[in-house]
Amino acid sequence: MAAASKKRRPVISPVQWISLLIVAAFVIVPFYTTALGGFKEIGELRVNPFGLPASWDPVRFTEILGGPRYFSSLGNSLLIAGGTVLFSTLVASMTAFALAHIKFFGSKFILGYLMMGLLFPAATGILPLFIKMRDLGMLDSHWGIIMVQVAFSVSFSVLLFHNFFKELPKDLIDAARMDNCGYIRIYWYITLPLCLPIIATVGVFNFVGSWNSFLLPLIVLNSEAKYTWPLGIMQFQGQFGSDWPRILAFLTLSIMPAIAFFLMAQRYVISGLTGGAVKG
Repeated sequence: MAAASKKRRPVISPVQWISLLIVAAFVIVPFYTTALGGFKEIGELRVNPFGLPASWDPVRFTEILGGPRYFSSLGNSLLIAGGTVLFSTLVASMTAFALAHIKFFGSKFILGYLMMGLLFPAATGILPLFIKMRDLGMLDSHWGIIMVQVAFSVSFSVLLFHNFFKELPKDLIDAARMDNCGYIRIYWYITLPLCLPIIATVGVFNFVGSWNSFLLPLIVLNSEAKYTWPLGIMQFQGQFGSDWPRILAFLTLSIMPAIAFFLMAQRYVISGLTGGAVKG
């Protein structure tokens, strides 16, 4: 009886298995070739890009780890990504809470206006954005990048938070209101502790997006000491060619923190994305 009461695992058809393998190949093969490319010479990389290297010499990895540029660019990326996650999560969660639980005139219009931001391609606003940041003295500043990334990520973050907040029991909010709790106390002491999955989901999306950002830091930062890791790749590019084995080694070392962050938060990301999908 105990075995019969357990939930049966869903049966995956062969077509679904093949589809999963294809999707997994699109994710694993690029990382596989990037990681192995750091061990190969430039000639071997051209004739044998997918095979195993002739020798597993980690000299390029040790040179990158022993140099000052890697940890400097990694620290800059971590600072920008961490600031983006912190402020985008705070701003988006407060906005979504107000739109989900506080009735006021124009709330639906504000939500629709924020959702329109999902349709705006960030690349089209680079030129006016650069001019405005120059006028405000925000060029060559990590803080300027954080503010812009928060602005571009707030629409998607509000969408995820809003859907999650709408699924919270309304009786919980009403009971807190009857106990004379203000909306700020409800948000801070009741809502946020229940929203760890969606906070992790929003944090992962914003962290990975900020961590891999290239165009915005490229136009904002001028000092090499403030470069993020995508800009740090340029140190291996010369006038007449690029040191591709070192570039691939640098990429492998630089994407590992983002992968580790995602793996640690994977359980919360899945529950956060599905938390507001079904009512009841």
